[in-house]
Amino acid sequence: MSREADKPQEGGRHSRSAIVTICVLVALAAALLTAAGCGRGSRREADPDPPSAHSPAAEDDAPAKPAPAPASAYAVPPLLDPHNVYAADRSGELAPVARKFRSLIYVPNSASNTVEEIDPRDYHLVREFPVGALPQHVVPSYDLRTLWVTNDQGNSLTPINPVTGKPGPSVPVEDPYNLYFTPDGRYGMVMAERLRRIDFRLAGTMKLHQKLSVPQCAGLNHADFTADGRYMLVSCEFASRMIVVDVPAERLVRTVALPPDSSPQDVKLSPDGKVFYVADLVHGGLWELGADSFRRLGFLKTGAGAHGLYPSRNARFLYVSNRSVGTVSVVSFAKRRVVATWTIPGGTPDMGGVSDSGRVLWLSGRYDASVYAINTRTGALLRRVPVGLGPHGVCVYPQPGRYSLGHTGIMR
Repeated sequence: MSREADKPQEGGRHSRSAIVTICVLVALAAALLTAAGCGRGSRREADPDPPSAHSPAAEDDAPAKPAPAPASAYAVPPLLDPHNVYAADRSGELAPVARKFRSLIYVPNSASNTVEEIDPRDYHLVREFPVGALPQHVVPSYDLRTLWVTNDQGNSLTPINPVTGKPGPSVPVEDPYNLYFTPDGRYGMVMAERLRRIDFRLAGTMKLHQKLSVPQCAGLNHADFTADGRYMLVSCEFASRMIVVDVPAERLVRTVALPPDSSPQDVKLSPDGKVFYVADLVHGGLWELGADSFRRLGFLKTGAGAHGLYPSRNARFLYVSNRSVGTVSVVSFAKRRVVATWTIPGGTPDMGGVSDSGRVLWLSGRYDASVYAINTRTGALLRRVPVGLGPHGVCVYPQPGRYSLGHTGIMR
C-alpha cells in the first residue's frame, strides 16, 4: 500500500460547512490508514512465514522496519584496487583494531555443541566452552570486533571477544545457519536455512529489521557479493539453483538454475570481480557464473564433494576442499584450471580459512573429528588436531582485511 493517501476529487462550489465536513472526513481517513499500517515503516498485519513454535524472542514476531536505504545512500567502502577485490587481504595487512587480537583457530563442533580454540603456533587446545545446539560457523563481524557463533538449532548467536577469546551471553536469533553482512555494514544477514529466509538484522545488536522470504531456495546457506557490493549470490543446496538478492533494496531479483541434481555450496568471487565460483558437492567441481550476467560460463572439475572455497593471500589461487575424496584442489584464478591437488589421507576437509601469513590453510575434518593444518607451499599436512564431533565452519582469526562480509571470513 502506498504511503500517499488518495486525494478527494475537486468539485464545484461547496458551503463552508460542507468543506469543514470533508476536511474532517479526510483527516479521519488518513488517521485510520496510518493506524492500519501503510508503508514499510509499520508493523506487518500478517507474516507470510510465521515464526516456529520455538521462536526465541518476541521481537521476531513484529520487526520494526525502517525503509531500506536508497541506492544513492548505500555507501560501500571502495576497493583498494579495482582489479583485485582481495587487495586488502594480503599477508600482514591486519586492520589496526585486529592487531591486538590473539591469534587462534576457532572450531565449532556441530555434534558436540561446543567451540574449541587452538593455538596455531603449537596446535594446543587453549579453551573449550559450550554453546547453543548445532553450532555451524564462527563468523567475524563487519567491524571485526566480535566473532559470532551461529547456533542453528539453538536459535542463538554466541559472541566471542577476539581480544581474550572468551564468549559472552548468547543473543536470541531464529535459525542462524550462517551469517553475512551487507557491504555497507548496516545489517547482518542471517541465513535461516530451515525457514527459507534471509533475515536482515542490525549489525551491532542483531535486532530484527526485515524478513526476506525465499521459498524457492531450499538449503540457502552460502554466498558472496559482487565487487560493488550491490548484489549477493546465494546457494540453494537442496534446490539445484542460486538466487540473486539486491542488497540495498532487500529483495530477490533473480533465480539462476543449475543442472538437475546439483548441490551448490560455498561461493567465491574472482579477484577481478568478473566470475563467481560455486562449489558443487554432487558434481565434484566449480560452476563458473558471470558476475554481471549471472549466467553459467563453464564448469571446472576438482574432486568429489567440492565444498569450501578460500583465496590465497596473494589472490593467485583458490583452495577448494573436496570433502568426499579427501583432497584440496588448487585452482589458478588466471588460468581457470586446477594446477595442484593435495591429499589428506583419510580426511574429510570441509571449511576453514588461510592464516595471516598465507602459509597455512586450516580446514575442519567434518567426519573425523579433526582440524587440518596444511602447508600452502607444498600441500603437506602439517598437523591433524583432534577436536570434538562434527567440526564445521572453522574461523582463522584475526585475518587481514578492513571489514568482514561474514561466513568464516570474507574480507575486503
